[in-house]
Amino acid sequence: MTIFLKLGGSLITDKTQAESVRYDVLERVALEIKSALEYNPQLRLVLGHGSGSFGHVVASKYGTRNGVHTPEEWAGFAEVSVTAARLNKIVVEALQAVGVPALTLQPSAPVVSRGVKIEQIAHRPVQMALNAGLVPVIHGDVAFDEQQGGTIISTEEVMMALADSLEPSWLLLAGETVGVYDDAKQLIPLISEENFESIRGALGGSRGTDVTGGMIAKVQSMLSLVDQFPAMKIRIFSGLEEGNIRELLKDTKRPFGTEISKNNLKI
Repeated sequence: MTIFLKLGGSLITDKTQAESVRYDVLERVALEIKSALEYNPQLRLVLGHGSGSFGHVVASKYGTRNGVHTPEEWAGFAEVSVTAARLNKIVVEALQAVGVPALTLQPSAPVVSRGVKIEQIAHRPVQMALNAGLVPVIHGDVAFDEQQGGTIISTEEVMMALADSLEPSWLLLAGETVGVYDDAKQLIPLISEENFESIRGALGGSRGTDVTGGMIAKVQSMLSLVDQFPAMKIRIFSGLEEGNIRELLKDTKRPFGTEISKNNLKI
């Protein structure tokens, strides 16, 4: 079984403070991932993480998501990449410190986009890493764009581009909230194309600076993904609650958080 797990930037960093890592959370999450891999040695895990208070702050300063043209903007483009890589190094080192064979596969090198949509990505190195028993680690990053020079690609967008070749059974999105809430602050257990329009007004942005659109953009992109790959299931859940990541990696059908599906049939 292949699983995509994304650690949200809000989970592993404090998005209200520049370059602030939640080291206690990161260490616990690494141990939970290690436990799940020991429980199921056949698990093929692709791990991603957001940029949180690292890349988003710099990207917002330069407007990188909206295009890169001037010398100042290209300098900002390079700065965003370095900043995102700095957080990735911290994440990978935390994983390796507990015995997870994590390997960085930086998206900025093999990705080319057009109008912020990924058109080219090298999926073979990720497959080879999985075949070798490694845990490939990707992250939100800059990318060269054929229409607007450069842009920002989110972790979810990279995972969407890899899904066709890797065929994950689940995409697990671990954040700091229990799931997706409605206007009354009640958990929405299931989101599908059938009920999205009725709840979209209740979906706020994201705490802190997020240049990739916040919760609404994430839910919309996930609905697009399950429309493209109906057999894949998605869950948004809290990674702050101890044990959630470990237990979901062991048994993905545990009813944590919000499930996003092709239709209203809850798995």
